[in-house]
Amino acid sequence: MAFESLEAALAARQEAHLYRQRRQLESAQGPEVRVDGRSCLAFCSNDYLGLASHPQLKQALIEGVERFGVGSGASHLVVGHSSAHQQLEEALAEFTGRPRALLFSTGYMANLGVINALLGRQDAVFEDRLNHASLLDGGLLSGARFQRYQHNNVDGLRQRLANTEARRKLVVTDGVFSMDGDLADLPALADAAAAADAWLMVDDAHGFGCLGTQGGGCAEHFALDTEQLPILVGTLGKGFGTAGAFVAGSEALIETLIQFARPYIYTTALPPALAWATLTSLKLVREESWRRERLQQLIRRFRQGASQLGFELMDSCTPIQPILVGAADRALALSQALEQRGIFVSAIRPPTVPEGGARLRVTLSASHTEEQLDRLLEALAQCREQGA
Repeated sequence: MAFESLEAALAARQEAHLYRQRRQLESAQGPEVRVDGRSCLAFCSNDYLGLASHPQLKQALIEGVERFGVGSGASHLVVGHSSAHQQLEEALAEFTGRPRALLFSTGYMANLGVINALLGRQDAVFEDRLNHASLLDGGLLSGARFQRYQHNNVDGLRQRLANTEARRKLVVTDGVFSMDGDLADLPALADAAAAADAWLMVDDAHGFGCLGTQGGGCAEHFALDTEQLPILVGTLGKGFGTAGAFVAGSEALIETLIQFARPYIYTTALPPALAWATLTSLKLVREESWRRERLQQLIRRFRQGASQLGFELMDSCTPIQPILVGAADRALALSQALEQRGIFVSAIRPPTVPEGGARLRVTLSASHTEEQLDRLLEALAQCREQGA
């Protein structure tokens, strides 16, 4: 079968300035990186706390390999569940204040696994329109009646919940929205879910490590307990600096996932050495609060500087600081102009964001210095002056 239709679709995406290309990273994660043979200052990583290349994490990973080897060898339910996995699950349960936690290989798999293990055709799922693709895909694949409410519109959600006769009702949202950087109104969502006898599920991929006194994310930030927020999902490859994901919740929830979540049952377990290293990461997240304090200082400095330059920022108190541009070609041109000045920031375009919502997704890390941030602001000022 010929591939002409595929080639036409690819050509159309290129014509619309929406074509995605991979860049080759030739260095470790950090503020200064080497991409495609060129050194540059990066503001596009999700390594929010600067832990991905931390010496203690690297040493812990080496120790984990020496103790457990490289691969886990099997799924958790065969012979792949090591003592490192068990220790990390117990530590994450304690960290989140939940009875239990369950490790998944990726955040995408965790979200697919939870939604599809809990819902079927007799049920209904309600999702914020700006939810991550993994949450939307999980809802669509579940077979449940899939409904989307306007971004952070709790009143609209309440109306939808009142009009359903579904057996089970699941409200799903990001904690921190990955492309806008704003927070879900979790207290209001928890109240709406409780009033409708629905479950609330939060994917806090971008909140863990960054929000809360101890880095406990949105649940700690809003002081929501297990009853208010029964299904809590987090990833380990962002603020924690390693890889993988977890779900935290009640005994019944975790046992249900072990029995029915296909992405958990039928996948080789996360390498145990990574779980071992994440135990060290968790310790650093909890104890080194200066990383969160530094992030807030950098966020304030960036927002003040970018606003003074006349750039349109979005309502974000998190390390995700998008500069709204609008047209995809303009966002791409601005990203390229910054790269010419040694600054690496990704242009985010549809379909990742809505039409007309193309942006530069600036992300800050605790490992950035004020001088490096000022270099970004200076480069943005130059691009502004030259009409890029």
